[in-house]
Amino acid sequence: MEFHSLNQYLQEVSTALDECDGEALASFVSFKDPHIANSKLQRDDPEGSCQRYLESPYDKLFAAHVKACFSVASHNFKDAHGYQVLAIQSFVKAFQLQKDENWALPIMYALILDLRTFANNADRELQRTGKGKKGDMLEKAADTVMSCFRVCASDGRSSIEVSKKWGMLFLVNQLFKIYFRIGKLHLCKPLIRAIESNNIKERFTLAQRVTYKFYVGRKAMFDSDYKMADDYLTFAFENCHRNCKKNLRMIMTYLVPVKMLLGNLPPQELLERHNLTHFGAVAQSVRTGNVQLLDKTLETHETFFIKTGVYLILEKLRAVVLRTLFKKVTELLKTHQVPLQAFQDALEMQGLADIDMDETECIVAGLIYSGNIKGYISHQHKKLVVSKVNPFPPIAALS
Repeated sequence: MEFHSLNQYLQEVSTALDECDGEALASFVSFKDPHIANSKLQRDDPEGSCQRYLESPYDKLFAAHVKACFSVASHNFKDAHGYQVLAIQSFVKAFQLQKDENWALPIMYALILDLRTFANNADRELQRTGKGKKGDMLEKAADTVMSCFRVCASDGRSSIEVSKKWGMLFLVNQLFKIYFRIGKLHLCKPLIRAIESNNIKERFTLAQRVTYKFYVGRKAMFDSDYKMADDYLTFAFENCHRNCKKNLRMIMTYLVPVKMLLGNLPPQELLERHNLTHFGAVAQSVRTGNVQLLDKTLETHETFFIKTGVYLILEKLRAVVLRTLFKKVTELLKTHQVPLQAFQDALEMQGLADIDMDETECIVAGLIYSGNIKGYISHQHKKLVVSKVNPFPPIAALS
């Protein structure tokens, strides 16, 4: 709808409020709606007009929105963020007053999505001018999102259909996006607990559940709970819309390393389909026990692996690669008492020429301790004595 004046806009807002039309009101506060480009709505002094047309606290909500429009038009995202926080604070007051109603949830969704956008832009703005630390505005935005979460989580309505709890998973996903961005993953734990104990967790929209499973799967990966990470990331991948190529690739970026740590190597065709071919050489190194190839691949694609947060996870594959290499040596010699010199020779052939016998012995001991090899070291004879039964357990059994 095209508005010819601020008064006309506020009249439409007033009508939507009378009708409890959450969808219409969501468009009236969304910065994805065309009205935000209307110069007549870009005012820095809308309070008087808002008070004439709207009751409190909606007058403050929409006054803050109009001022945020003015700030965005001026490319001042720090002020826009501040006004968006004021708008949400006013919304929370109104939301708390709505008993046995949840029609305002779409308004909350629109406000929170724009808040995160403003916080991101404001952080970049402040860092560019040297006036703030990375993530400052996002951290403040998280506090504002939490104020909405508390209202939704504490709703004890007997009728689930009008419960505000339907907004919980959306808010949790927004908080996940912020916490992962600013590196505060420990704050995710109580949120996960709140969702897992929720009796409607399976009734949230599939899109919300996919996002939730993706972030919880990533956190499980960082916590070294690879089986949980596999379950959650697999759910996210299998239920993500097939046309969302970017999202599918993002899920695969974490699912592939987890699968490899569990002993499931990805087919090259799958990696090519999602433009993740740099994992192909990693998989090849695991398959063949090629330590040199693993090191070279990690170095070549270091920027991508570090940026996505999977570098340290891939580093853990070194033990798996060494296991494969030593298994080949053992099978080649056809003995259960393998000279440690044979392992050192194999490492030297992999380009690790500076490794001495003591270091080789430490590597073998580490593989025994981690369960990659079943056996013991005979220090007197400088040999690895491997078990006659399953000396190199399957990788999946180690996780």
